[in-house]
Amino acid sequence: MPKYTTKQRCVLMEYLENHPDIALSAQKIAHELKDENISVSAIYRNLSLLEKEGVLIREPSHEAKEAMFRYIGSKACKDVLHLSCKKCGKTYHMDESVSKSLIVALSDTSDFSLDRNDTVLYGLCGDCNSAQVKPNR
Repeated sequence: MPKYTTKQRCVLMEYLENHPDIALSAQKIAHELKDENISVSAIYRNLSLLEKEGVLIREPSHEAKEAMFRYIGSKACKDVLHLSCKKCGKTYHMDESVSKSLIVALSDTSDFSLDRNDTVLYGLCGDCNSAQVKPNR
């Protein structure tokens, strides 16, 4: 935690707490907080600090060219694997039993310890997957 907390950081943290499991760009956050008197430079600076503190992770963006950040400081996100839709950007918690099976299988077969807080599997969510299915003619 930083030595002091600014009002802008408090506003940003409250916003992030209310939007867990969503990959957000700094520009999107700035747009959402435009009425809160928080500068874009303060958002970028705080996102960088929060990433270093380990409460945010940077995710690749499949459509936008700017960095996306996902808040992982929420209790609901601790020690769970995430699934992220490449099309709509929604992020979900993986079912706990499936997650545990995957972690155990990786450990047993590869002698590999998975970082739960930093692991995201990418694919298509049910909504986007079914939207891609073309009806038979």
